Amino acid sequence: MAELSLAKHSQSFKRFIPGLLLTAIIAFTTAWLGNQSIMSGLGLGALTLAIIVGIAVGNTVYPSIHPYCDEGMQFAKQKLLRLGIILYGFRLTFQQVMDVGVSGVMIDVIMLCSTFIIASTLGYRLLGIDRKTAWLIGAGSSICGAAAVLAAAPVVKAESSKVSVAVATVVIFGTLGIFLYPFIWREFAHALPGISLTQFGIYTGSTMHEVAQVVAAGHAVSVDTENAAVIAKMLRVMMLAPFLLVLGVMVNRYAGEVGTRQKRITFPWFALIFMLVALFNSFHFLPPAIVSGINILDNVLLAMAMAALGLSTRISQLKNAGLRPFLLGLILFIWLVVGGGMINLLIHHWLG
Repeated sequence: MAELSLAKHSQSFKRFIPGLLLTAIIAFTTAWLGNQSIMSGLGLGALTLAIIVGIAVGNTVYPSIHPYCDEGMQFAKQKLLRLGIILYGFRLTFQQVMDVGVSGVMIDVIMLCSTFIIASTLGYRLLGIDRKTAWLIGAGSSICGAAAVLAAAPVVKAESSKVSVAVATVVIFGTLGIFLYPFIWREFAHALPGISLTQFGIYTGSTMHEVAQVVAAGHAVSVDTENAAVIAKMLRVMMLAPFLLVLGVMVNRYAGEVGTRQKRITFPWFALIFMLVALFNSFHFLPPAIVSGINILDNVLLAMAMAALGLSTRISQLKNAGLRPFLLGLILFIWLVVGGGMINLLIHHWLG
């Protein structure tokens, strides 16, 4: 009886192998590409490249192998994604909050809330975008780019096409920011009295989309700017878990409109575990080498999830989305750059 059960489980697992293998190949390939100087200079990390390659494969060779790979691809897109978000907590410590100070915390909170409110309000009411897409674009712009979009997707139960559109806005405008922020420092920010390299780093980290993009833009200014930018950015990442809890409440409130009506709120347990992992990591119980290994594994898992997302996305779906989601992304980008700059100046002046 036990042998029969074991054989059944083994046969069941084999169904996932082709899809998982395909997403793993894409993940390792894009991880290698992301470490190349050209790609890192553009701020194109493994996650961004994984979805790009995934879309390319998904719209060429994947339809012919779809029957063999679909179950493994779906497993990567759903289960590995949640595990990847949980392990993301090993990149963070609550001590980082102390490093950026009260001003950095206030700026991050204001930017997160204001950006998401603008996305939710303008996207749905002014531009006529469905709430799910507006929420995903808002999550990506206000917190941590593609990772936030991926984390929010299961909470709002969004389709792959909507997730891909949201990620595309992050890629486009976040990449533009890599070149814009150093230009702002050279031409404008350094001339303002009292604006230090560290303060400009907090501005960079509190308003740019992706962690990789923040690193690239901060590094182009100075080492001090890069360090402050990364700390401010990681603080925003730490806000992902409470954000997902609030988002779950919003989804339940608008359940009839977004097609996810349910008797009770679906609690995103992976978000709570993510926060507990970050708390555990704050005590440095694990040796740095082990934490580094976990982060490498996490990069692979998230890249596999992004690859799976790309594989399930069709170019026709992106075309059907139209220009309105990208217009919303542009509005949010302008708000982050201009409005974020004003908020940074006011907070630093007020607390300075």
